[in-house]
Amino acid sequence: MQRKRTLSIVALLVIAFLAGVLFTTAGANLLGLGERATTPTLAGQETGGTRLTNLDASSLEEAFIAVAERVNPTVVQIRSEKIIRRRPFTWNPFEGTPFEDFFNFRIPNQPEEFRSQGLGSGVIIRADGYVVTNNHVVEGADELQVVLFDGSTYSAKIVGTDPQSDLAVLKIEAQNLPYISMGDASTIRVGQWVLAFGSPLSEQLSNTVTAGIISAINRYTSFGQAVQNYIQTDAAINPGNSGGPLVNLRGELIGINTAIMTRTGGYQGIGFAIPVDVVQYVVPQLIASGRVERARLGVQYTAASPAVIRALNLPHGAAQVVSVEEGSAAEKAGIRPGDIIVAVDGQELTNSLQLSKLIGTRKPGEEIKITINRDGEKRTVTVRLGSAPADNPTASSSPSPSGGEGSASKLKQELGISIADLTPALAQRFGLENTDVQGVLITDVDPASAAYREANLRSGLLIIEVDRKPVRNVREFEQVYKAIKPGAMFLLRVRDPQSNGTLVTALRKPS
Repeated sequence: MQRKRTLSIVALLVIAFLAGVLFTTAGANLLGLGERATTPTLAGQETGGTRLTNLDASSLEEAFIAVAERVNPTVVQIRSEKIIRRRPFTWNPFEGTPFEDFFNFRIPNQPEEFRSQGLGSGVIIRADGYVVTNNHVVEGADELQVVLFDGSTYSAKIVGTDPQSDLAVLKIEAQNLPYISMGDASTIRVGQWVLAFGSPLSEQLSNTVTAGIISAINRYTSFGQAVQNYIQTDAAINPGNSGGPLVNLRGELIGINTAIMTRTGGYQGIGFAIPVDVVQYVVPQLIASGRVERARLGVQYTAASPAVIRALNLPHGAAQVVSVEEGSAAEKAGIRPGDIIVAVDGQELTNSLQLSKLIGTRKPGEEIKITINRDGEKRTVTVRLGSAPADNPTASSSPSPSGGEGSASKLKQELGISIADLTPALAQRFGLENTDVQGVLITDVDPASAAYREANLRSGLLIIEVDRKPVRNVREFEQVYKAIKPGAMFLLRVRDPQSNGTLVTALRKPS
């Protein structure tokens, strides 16, 4: 009996030891501290940097400390100064009278120029003094200073800026600087731990480190520049953090902090960072030439309405072409207003704003295949992309047309819209005097109807096709509508005279 008890105790000890080994190994993998494949670097970077390998961290706390100690020396504070000049203010109580020239008073002691200071963050990407930050941190600055982790200060010059990605590269005259390692955008996952570095709110708060997780990826939105697929994080980001690095637990750069979404002006748990793959695309071009070369499709587009997505069984990110630029790559490929773009090189759009990103990361002259839906039929066209001017987006999105008020019609009850023939009086009322398009004018849309909520119809639009049949007046509209089976979905092609764009949407005839 004593021997059996001894064997049982030994077995339990062995099992406990093995479980401890497995738990430690799993924990290291969970924190991203195990061995991984080598990740890419930027041109000009040498072996080294901030990447952590073979880190034997026994706790999350130790991992955070190790990353902060390795990354902080690469993070800089950027101080900008703008000289704002203004004309002297004069006051003349006799302006407009014969005595005007005799009484022109200048306000005394009024400065004709003053200096405005700004604060931001950045990160060193090469040992020879190249620093990445946001374009909005340095835009319009007359003087720039970069303060390193050790407190040393350098004057900086702008190597290049790219407003469309909101990235900029600075250069300071220094050598043998610590620099950050580049991460791999394809390994970024929701729920992953991250650290954000920067100088929030004040020069005295330099090299502040905050922790959080990746809340979401591929957040297609725009903050005044071209659309990006931002990383969303809940790591605290405040004014002054812009341009600082967002890093993973290997000490690798996975994003550049750029914006927050807030109702108070401060941190509310929603921050955005430019992903590292955009940095790796933009920064080498800025260093080489000071500008970014992008491809251009030459269309203006909007999100396809929920109604037309259901009617045509389209991907929920489908983008509808509103207008096509004359002579553009899109026009040469045969893309027309009203076409619905559903995929680029076989990759379906998950968000209509994704189209700008997919085109903007291609080179001019590159051929791509764009899948479109035209009148319910899918087709693929080959497009040789053009070149985008530095200040012009590759493919621009447009908002849905705004609404207005109008008269009632007998279709209001069934479809939620009122229509009328385009008379000179209505043309003047809706500001359509200069349009030469024939169609049926939408004069009113019920905000509670599917026409408003799902089909994106608004007053002031012209219906030019119903169920793929052209209509020029209310009588033709009613003839086509009468032939549609109750309960059936039908397509509408509408024209926005203000933007001269064409949209396709869908409605269902009541049963």
